[in-house]
Amino acid sequence: MNDHYGMGISSRSTTSYFTSSTPSMAPDEQHDILEGIFFGPRDIVRHSKWPYFLRLQGSVLPRMIIPLLFVGIWSTTIVCVSKLVYDLGISSVLLTITGFVVGLSLSFRSSTAYERYTEGRKYWSQLLLTSRNTARLIWVHVAERNHDADGKETPEIAKQDLLNKIGAINLLNAFAVALKHRLRFEPSVEYPDLAPLLTGLDTLAGAADQAELHHRKPSPIKAAGQYLGISFAESNPRKLIKRAKHNLGNTPLEILTYLSAYFEAVYQAKMLALPIGQAQCMNNLASLGEVLAGVKRVVNTPLPVAYSISIAQITWAYVITLPFQLVKTLGWVAIPATILAGYIILGLAAIGRELENPFGQDVNDLPLDAYCHELANDIDALISRPPPLKLEDWMRGGGAKVMWPLSGMEYKTWESKSVEEIRDLLKAKAASIDVKRERVMTMKMSEGLTPVVQDPEKSKA
Repeated sequence: MNDHYGMGISSRSTTSYFTSSTPSMAPDEQHDILEGIFFGPRDIVRHSKWPYFLRLQGSVLPRMIIPLLFVGIWSTTIVCVSKLVYDLGISSVLLTITGFVVGLSLSFRSSTAYERYTEGRKYWSQLLLTSRNTARLIWVHVAERNHDADGKETPEIAKQDLLNKIGAINLLNAFAVALKHRLRFEPSVEYPDLAPLLTGLDTLAGAADQAELHHRKPSPIKAAGQYLGISFAESNPRKLIKRAKHNLGNTPLEILTYLSAYFEAVYQAKMLALPIGQAQCMNNLASLGEVLAGVKRVVNTPLPVAYSISIAQITWAYVITLPFQLVKTLGWVAIPATILAGYIILGLAAIGRELENPFGQDVNDLPLDAYCHELANDIDALISRPPPLKLEDWMRGGGAKVMWPLSGMEYKTWESKSVEEIRDLLKAKAASIDVKRERVMTMKMSEGLTPVVQDPEKSKA
């Protein structure tokens, strides 16, 4: 939820192709150890060997410092008064009754928060899948013309068509990056990972004054308050949008409009002749529009405030009354017992608040930068080679082993066989036990397991 912690922008520069596959951090973030541990989103590529109960990254411990300090002072006061002045202890029956209500409310809060988290992940999976399919349709099925309208051979037209295809595919990257910034309430178009992808596009946000659309660095006191989770130090994450003097529009939606215009030009030029290809492109654009509407629904429909207030009041009332109920049976041990119970109960409530918006900058939020970078790398790999339209180059000329694992002979060898012989071999391939055994052994070897070679004679017996 803490969208105000900074922008965490990662630029996809030329050097990023040859270095890490994960988004790079800003220089000041690389030297800030605490920010690397307690701010995110978490780098999904990194692997930690520490046991979970000893890990700090992803923990809500920083936000629990102030609440636990208050709980410790409160419980110490109650226990000291009960032991030294007047007995304030009450029956533990209330502990049993209210414990059920607290458990029910925390379960409700956790389930609704995790549901929003998984729903956000599903929408981004849909975005990645649709973008990859659309990029493949453009790269393979959109033709590159070699002749002009008069039938004259013109290489320049093919070059323009190729560049247009690359530009349209880059718009898919632009849509993902623009959606990431919109979900984090960052309306500017001058972010390093977005500005190069929007070059030449006329957007409403691009026409606005960009100086007013960037977050200002918070003061040290405010930054410390945000780090500790103090509500009075948190800013409205939508403040840049509220203070804007111009209509900032909807940049991801405007990008989809430019993509739709590209497909219309392709249809008019008859560069995508198959109707099913045209329908698939339109369906993919509709799917991206569905993603845009879905993630905005997740962001703009939080848990009703009445539930949030009630859950907060129930949990705090339970923690505050704990020392009164524990002092009779535990004595001075009621102080650490109350702190421990407070950490468990208030910590679960804090996790629910953190997961309520899965698109922010918390460690446990979805790594949107990594998703955008993954999509960019997949598209770069797709367009790094010409579309494999000539089967001679990779099927016959590549020596495909079409009868593997029944036979390791290449494509050219089987050309000397008749159609009947090939069909008979296919029938034998389906009925062969050795083929199935070979596939099982190959699968085990791919999983790093030691293959078990059985004697065919023993198998028959």
